Amino acid sequence: METIDIELWEEDKIPFYNPEFGGKPAIHIYPAPGEKKRGCVVICAGGAYRGRAWHEDKGYAEEFVKYGITAVVVDYRVYPYTYPAPQEDLARAVRYMRKNADKYNILPDKIAICGSSAGGHLVTCGMEHFGVKEEGDETDRVSSRPDAAILCYAVSTLGEYTHEDTMQIITHGDAELRKKLSGELNVPDDCPPVFMWHTAEDGGVPVENALIMGMALRKKKIPFELHVYPYGAHGLGLVYDDALDEVRSWFPLCVRFLEKHGF
Repeated sequence: METIDIELWEEDKIPFYNPEFGGKPAIHIYPAPGEKKRGCVVICAGGAYRGRAWHEDKGYAEEFVKYGITAVVVDYRVYPYTYPAPQEDLARAVRYMRKNADKYNILPDKIAICGSSAGGHLVTCGMEHFGVKEEGDETDRVSSRPDAAILCYAVSTLGEYTHEDTMQIITHGDAELRKKLSGELNVPDDCPPVFMWHTAEDGGVPVENALIMGMALRKKKIPFELHVYPYGAHGLGLVYDDALDEVRSWFPLCVRFLEKHGF
């Protein structure tokens, strides 16, 4: 499947760039066929902020395209980069797609963000901490608020039930930053609708992450959909194990959620 590859900034303008670390944040756009404008999904793979798991971005993108939804994979920065570099990369990806909506035949008010595991933590940050920059180029002055969020076995909390490695890399154990980036503590009044799925026996990121996040969204009266499957390990992605066929239903359910919200 052909993609359109875009670097998010020129090298001398990348925020928090460290030449010793390298890494130029980029996006890979998978255009949906057809002339009708629809929404798009911006995808962040998991990997504990140490890497990006291919089966949680490219595979998702190709599947969304099958449903007629344009998908965008974000090559966000990972360790030794830490907060706020990955968060800047996701926000820039949303801004870029919104600013260039006509160019890529998408609806500017139907841009979702999707993340798995630590990528889900990044998406949690994106759905809670967004806005318009006062400084920067024209793209920076476009809103980074997503219109929907998709959390796949996400590290939503940095509290008791967090994934320790993810939490340490993104916060270095800083208590105040841990609070700022813990999803259940920072749901804004204008948080977009959220789709979540998890498995009850996830041994990497406990299901409590989804349950706690759901309770926090409920308190703020934010629309959300949560599916908890009884079986399945962490990091299932599109679910290639036939023994877990039931869990595979998360993707069409997710598409239905997006369609319900105008995507």
